[in-house]
Amino acid sequence: MSQQHRILTGKVIIATHNAGKLREMRELLAPYGIEAISAGELGLGEPDETGDDFISNAVIKAEAAAHAAKLPAFADDSGLCADALGGAPGIYSARWAGESKDFDAAMALINEKLEAVGAVTDAARRGHFVSALAIAWPDGHLETFEGKVFGTLIWPPRGTAGFGYDPMFLPDGHTRTFGEMTSDEKHGLPADGSEALSHRARAFQMLAKACLAK
Repeated sequence: MSQQHRILTGKVIIATHNAGKLREMRELLAPYGIEAISAGELGLGEPDETGDDFISNAVIKAEAAAHAAKLPAFADDSGLCADALGGAPGIYSARWAGESKDFDAAMALINEKLEAVGAVTDAARRGHFVSALAIAWPDGHLETFEGKVFGTLIWPPRGTAGFGYDPMFLPDGHTRTFGEMTSDEKHGLPADGSEALSHRARAFQMLAKACLAK
């Protein structure tokens, strides 16, 4: 990443076909006057995510969209990492849900694997969400940021808000899962500048300080 940050203005491509991510990114960008258009709305394809970490995959998506649309592109790569499973599903979090994006089945699979290795107590079911954000400009300039939030992988899942693995993730210091929180509770940026709650909001806080101006 360049040491000289660049301010993002005007129109940006959100390089995702995930409706949940798109909604959250638009909500985060809205206060900054950024016009966000999704890759799906532009008919852009999804590049192969061949990176071996979250940052690499975010960069692949952002650069592909920036090159195709000739506009700055903003991409996220995120996932859930279970300590007892060696960090799995990690960068393969979406793949565990299959082509049908069945996250109920994916959460059940994680629980099954945790139980198989004897991870049945809260202490043994530690995990964290990771969100890597990348902004790529058509001229090759790149900015990357990464946020994490730690918690416990509960079973059974609770709540129908959010998306993905949210219903089984209980963030540290809270009594409700991400699946039981409103969008603003989960990723709203605190007015006092204190650390945001969700992984995506924490990464976005870093990005906003570096590349956005109100």
